[in-house]
Amino acid sequence: MSGHDPFCKPRRFGRGAALTLVFAGVLVAGAATGSFPDTGQAGPSGRRSTAGPARTDTRHEAVRRAAAEAMADGKSPMEAAERAVSRSGDRWAAVYSEGEYQEFQDALDGRYTGVGLWARRERDGRIEVTRVRPGSPAADAGIRPGDRLRSVDRRPVAGRPVTEVVSLLRGDAEDAPAGTTVTLGLQRGTRAWTETLRRARLSTDSVTVRRLPGGVTLIRISAFTRGSGDAVRAALRQAPAGAGVVLDLRGNSGGLVTEAVDTASAFLDGGLVATYDVDGAQRVLHADPGGDTTRPLVALVDGGTMSAAEMLTGALQDRGRAVVIGSRTFGKGSIQMPTGLPDGSVAELTVGHYRTPSGHAVDGRGITPDLEAGPTALQRAETVLTGLGDPS
Repeated sequence: MSGHDPFCKPRRFGRGAALTLVFAGVLVAGAATGSFPDTGQAGPSGRRSTAGPARTDTRHEAVRRAAAEAMADGKSPMEAAERAVSRSGDRWAAVYSEGEYQEFQDALDGRYTGVGLWARRERDGRIEVTRVRPGSPAADAGIRPGDRLRSVDRRPVAGRPVTEVVSLLRGDAEDAPAGTTVTLGLQRGTRAWTETLRRARLSTDSVTVRRLPGGVTLIRISAFTRGSGDAVRAALRQAPAGAGVVLDLRGNSGGLVTEAVDTASAFLDGGLVATYDVDGAQRVLHADPGGDTTRPLVALVDGGTMSAAEMLTGALQDRGRAVVIGSRTFGKGSIQMPTGLPDGSVAELTVGHYRTPSGHAVDGRGITPDLEAGPTALQRAETVLTGLGDPS
């Protein structure tokens, strides 16, 4: 599993399960930004979802009522909401301060506060730096891919989930803004040292593209932020005619559902992407027509492939459009709906689940790849693409 500091949701009381961006907020992003078809109305892409009538969720009403009563009594509405959410038994439920939720929305726009590190956890539990953003505080300090991250603010990180390490780097528990410092314990070979970095406001390129030998185009999507779908389409236009594509979704923690559907539309000629329910009302997401359906395609996934990334993977796999290579995905297929509280904070509660086109329920199960592969997944993908290519 790998992580990157823009896309870890804040962690505090009740946030342990809400590890990342969304479809852990499929409707968080939608209701907050208008980018998810919540009531059958067209989103920014003009795409409609088929929806039945939604009904008011009494659990949201209970949380709102608890927050309002606390405010009337001069107590913290947010703390009252957190207690109500905890009692609900909803493992993905969470409450966010107004500032935290705004930070989350900024991340969906590709802006975040952090130090510019990507990291992954190795099989032995070590946390390794996989990428450093050029011009970031981490890059300026000379940190390089392959360095081992031993501690964050003197807290050992070996064995921790990457999402927790990312949260420490961002300073989510302290609501740390740009300009605050974080001290990293690092190791490179036999050299161990510490670096104190100052967090900064950064932007991220969630879609990166490079050409592999033989003309294969590798498109890596780290998260579905605004514009991801357009970036994938642009990469396809620039790819050599007929050459294969590797869509790398490893470590992709989710994002805006409309962007995931736009990405699916780049490879499909219309048709079903996913079905989902909101409080029992069944709804459908369709791809736009006109996508590239002939170019050989492989999707790479792993245990860090979550939420909207799993939705995309399931659509491409079930529709026979891509060969999926890697390891079983995370299994986050539940849907959260946000509700505003009197003090400006936001509560999320699970309201439904989504399924792939063949009816596969992802939540708690994940998606099983067509071919199992670990560190050699990319090499396997190139081999498979050779077999999928035009024999002429």
